[in-house]
Amino acid sequence: MRKVGSRIGVIFAIGLLFVFFAVPAQAVHKTGAFQLDGDAQQATSPLGSNSTVGDDWDNICASNPTTCSFQGTFTASPSTTATASAHISDTALSSTCAGGTNCTVFTGGGSKDPLDISSWNWKTDTGGLPSKDNLAHSFAARYSLSSTGSNDPTCPIPGTSAGVCKVLYFGSDRIDNSGDAQEGFWFFQNAISLNLDGTFSGLHSVGDLLILSDFSVGGTTSTINVYKWVASGGDVSTHLLSLGGSTGAGCNSTTPPLPNNDAFCGLVNATDGTTAPWTFTDKSGNNTYLKGELYEGGINLSAFNLGGECFASFASETRSSTSPTATLKDFVLGGFANCNSGTKTTPEDSGSTSISNGSVSIGTGFVQVKDLAVVTGVGSAIKPTGMVKFYLCGPAASDVLAQCDTNNPPTGSAYIVPDQTLSPGADTTATATSALVTLTKVGHYCFRADYQGDTNYPKSSDRSLTECFTVNPVTPTISTSATGPVHLGTAIDDTATLGGAAKKPGTGGPSGDPSINPTAQAAAGGTITFSLYGPSATPICSTAIATRVVNVSSGNGNYNASSGSGTGSLTPTAVGTYYWIATYSGDSPNTSGPVSTACGDPGESSVVNDTTSVLTDQTWVPNDQAQVSSAGGSTLNGFVVFTLYPSVDCTGTALYTSGQVAISGASPQTANSNNTVHVSATTSVSWKVVYTSTANNVTGSTSLCESTSLTITNNPGYLPLP
Repeated sequence: MRKVGSRIGVIFAIGLLFVFFAVPAQAVHKTGAFQLDGDAQQATSPLGSNSTVGDDWDNICASNPTTCSFQGTFTASPSTTATASAHISDTALSSTCAGGTNCTVFTGGGSKDPLDISSWNWKTDTGGLPSKDNLAHSFAARYSLSSTGSNDPTCPIPGTSAGVCKVLYFGSDRIDNSGDAQEGFWFFQNAISLNLDGTFSGLHSVGDLLILSDFSVGGTTSTINVYKWVASGGDVSTHLLSLGGSTGAGCNSTTPPLPNNDAFCGLVNATDGTTAPWTFTDKSGNNTYLKGELYEGGINLSAFNLGGECFASFASETRSSTSPTATLKDFVLGGFANCNSGTKTTPEDSGSTSISNGSVSIGTGFVQVKDLAVVTGVGSAIKPTGMVKFYLCGPAASDVLAQCDTNNPPTGSAYIVPDQTLSPGADTTATATSALVTLTKVGHYCFRADYQGDTNYPKSSDRSLTECFTVNPVTPTISTSATGPVHLGTAIDDTATLGGAAKKPGTGGPSGDPSINPTAQAAAGGTITFSLYGPSATPICSTAIATRVVNVSSGNGNYNASSGSGTGSLTPTAVGTYYWIATYSGDSPNTSGPVSTACGDPGESSVVNDTTSVLTDQTWVPNDQAQVSSAGGSTLNGFVVFTLYPSVDCTGTALYTSGQVAISGASPQTANSNNTVHVSATTSVSWKVVYTSTANNVTGSTSLCESTSLTITNNPGYLPLP
C-alpha cells in the first residue's frame, strides 16, 4: 500500500484576475445553516468556535436516499431546512463502471467551460484518468435565511435593510489525494443531462454560476474564483463574466479576508481517517477520507445578486488548472433544485372582465370569451418564456362535467384555441391571453391552459374549476294585438310580436363543436301557440275554445294566429269579450321555458258586438189639383169631387174619393184633393175629377183620366252601425 499523505505543490493560474472582496460581514460559513468544517458529519465540529451547528453532508445524504447510501450502521436525519439538495454518485451516470473507477469523463476539445454545453462531449473511461482527478460523489444544498440587511453578521443582503439571504453549499470527494486538485462547480438553471451518443442535453442560460477552486500546499491555500454565464460581454471569452475571486478563501483562513468576512469560501478535510458517512472506497482501499479527499465550499448568492436564480442541475468537474479555459477531466452531473412554474388562468368576457365561476348571456345568439393565463416562475428570478396552449371544453350541464381532463388534447367536445406567446409580466410572471372564442350554445364551459415550458421552467397547467363559466340563454319578449271590436259572425285574429330572441347555434366551426367560432347562424325558431277563451265579462282563461300553432321561421317579428293550424273556430257565435293568450316556445339558445302573455293583458281582448237590421217599405200619398175655368168668363159656383183609382185608366175600386170641394168665384178657380191614403207598393195610379156647377148658365164637366207612375225600391238588407 502506498504511503498515505498528500503531495505538497503550488499551482499557478495564468492570466487569472483575482478580486478581493471588501463587502462586510458576509460569513457564508457562519450562517448557522450549514457546517463548513472539513468533515461530513453533523455530530462533529472540528473547527470549534469557527463553526456553528447546522446541517452537514450526512443530512444531505439522508435527504436523497435514492442516490446516497450510508456505510454500515451510519445514520443521520434528513435536512429540514434546505430548500434544495442533491447527493450524486459518479456511478449513477453510467451502468458500465463500478465505484472507484473512472466512469463518466469529458472528452473532446470542445469540452471547456467558456463553450456552451452543446459543444461538450463525454465517454465512459475505465482508465487513463489520474486518480487525484477522479471524483466519486458530488453534493450540494441551498438555504434561504432571514437577514437584517447589509450589516447582518451572518448572512447580509447588500444594499437592503432586511429580507431573505440565499446561500449555496457544494462539495465532492475524490478517490486519491496524491496531488493538488483543481475543481469547478457548475450550477445550471436548465436541466442538463447526458445523451447516449456522447453529447450533453441542454444549454446554458444567462445567470448560470461557475465556481472554480484550487487547493494547493496540502490544502492550506484556497483560491476561489466566481463566474457567471452571460449572453455577451464576458471577460473570459464571450460568455464568462468574472464576479470576483480570492487567493485566501479558506473557510478556516487566519489571513484577510477573515472568516467572518467571506462571501465564499472552501476547504478540504485536514486529517486522515475523516469519516465518510456514505459508501466510499478510495484508491488505497480506505472507507474513510485521507487528508484532502473531501472538499466543501459555500457562496452567498445574495452577495452576487444571484439569490433569485433557480438551479435545476449542478455538476462538479476536475480540471487541468484553475484557468477558466482549462481542459476538463472528470465530472459528476445531477439534478438539483426543482425549478417549477405555476399557471393560473382566469376566463374573461370580450371586455376583459372576469367570468370565473360566473355567467354571460348568449345575447343575440353569440358571446365572445377568452382566457388569461399568468405563468409564474418558481425558484428563479427569470421570467417564464415560451407558449401557452389553450383548450375550451363544453358545453355541458355543469362545471364538473365541462371540466377539461388531463389528456392531450382533452377528450370530448374540446375546442383547440391557437397557441399564444407569453409576454413579460410583473416580478417573475409572464402572461398570455387566448384568442377570442365565439360561443353560440348555452351551457357550462371550462378553459384549460397548458404552459409549454422553456429552458428554465417545466410545463404547468391550469384546468381547475375556476376556469369554468356559464353561458345563459336569453328570455325573449312577446307582445300581442288582437282585432276588435267586430260584429258577430266576423272572424277575429291575434298578432304576436316576438322580440329579443337569439339566433340558433351556429354551424361550420373549424373543430370540436361546430357551434364554436361558426361560419353561419340561422334565425331563432320555435312555435307560438295562440289560445282563444271566452266570451266572459271578466278575463277567464280556463278552457280554450280555439287554438292556433304558428311556426317561427324568421326569428323576431310579427306572427298572426290565423296563419297557424289548430282546433276550433276563430269566428265567434256569441257576443261578448274574448281573450287571447300567446305562448312562445323557443329553441336553444332561447330560454327553455315558454314566454307567454297573460289572460286579460292589454291588447289581448277581442270584443264581439250583436247587430240590428232595418227593413224599409216606402209609402207615398198621391194628390191631385184641379183647375176649373169657364169659356165665357162667367162666374163659377159649384163643387168638384176627386177620385183615385189603383190603375192607369181610372178603373177598379177607388182608393180614395174626396168630398165636395167648393168652387166659387171668377174663372178660373183651383181645388186640391187633400188625399191621405198611402200607396205602399210600387204601382201606377190615376185620377178622375168631376165638376158640378150650381151657377146659372154654367154647365158642369169631367176631367180626362190622368195617371201617375212612381218606382219605389226597398232594400231587404241593412248597414250595421259601427
